[in-house]
Amino acid sequence: MGQWSRRGFLVASMSSFAVAMTAFSRAADAAAEPIIDIHQHTNYRARTAEQLIAHQRAMGVTQTILLPAGSAVKRPSTADGKHNTLGGVGAGGNDTALTMARQHSKEFFFGANEVTDLPEARAEIAKFLDMGAIIIGEQKFGIECDSAESQILYKLAGEYRVPILMHFQHGTYNLGFERLHKMLEKFPQTTFIGHAQTFWANIDKNHTDQTVLYPKGKVTPGGLTDRYLADYPNVFADMSAGSGLNALTRDEDHTRGFLDRHQNKILFGSDCDDRVGMGATCQGSQTIAAVRNFAPNKAAERKILFGNAKKLFADRLL
Repeated sequence: MGQWSRRGFLVASMSSFAVAMTAFSRAADAAAEPIIDIHQHTNYRARTAEQLIAHQRAMGVTQTILLPAGSAVKRPSTADGKHNTLGGVGAGGNDTALTMARQHSKEFFFGANEVTDLPEARAEIAKFLDMGAIIIGEQKFGIECDSAESQILYKLAGEYRVPILMHFQHGTYNLGFERLHKMLEKFPQTTFIGHAQTFWANIDKNHTDQTVLYPKGKVTPGGLTDRYLADYPNVFADMSAGSGLNALTRDEDHTRGFLDRHQNKILFGSDCDDRVGMGATCQGSQTIAAVRNFAPNKAAERKILFGNAKKLFADRLL
């Protein structure tokens, strides 16, 4: 290896200093304005625990809820032949979420999950709830959202007084979004957190083609999701993933009104698998920036990024 030039040494030193100052600045911001991320995964597409910790801190997140996968069931989903398990797309299971939460108890908390229609699903989830899991999910499996098996888990969530987080994706996961209201009415003591493409596409009253998962353009208020959030006290919204970011950015005028009227129901989640935690490659940090940009006021911003999750999970978060 050759000797560095004085110029090369200075450039490298300045780059290191810039990284250090960015980290210092974000740490200061976090102390002043904490952020709760309700949607992350261990081993997400082979990301290490150390990379996840660095990623969350770079975003300015102070507390993170880890959502485990279910068992690696090799069963095709309804529409596209994908495996109906979150584990099939590279996320860790119950044990990995529990381990990380216990190793980093002030920053990470864990959920409990299992493939909805496995006979042992209720018992497996209850086992981890008894160990301190604070949420059920991410439920991301090829099953009707009002199936008998799903209802067993809705009842379980109500019994343990923990939310259940559901990934709604037309033709693939948690089918029958238009019938969800029946479950909201049947299980009023259960808190449902909606997430993913079909949930966010349906903020628009004119969203009629459910096969379009990432719609663009103007939004007309009064879509199914808009009505669920307005009409049912037990529904909350997880702002994570590309679907949530798309909903924030597709129609800025609508977004301001949407965040205003649902400011007590929206929760920040990242659900991104990058290793950086900032900038154009990190969808989670872009979502934080969008919330800060479009929130009607500072109070609403703080609710969405922190306060709503703190209230929803009550004394379960430190």
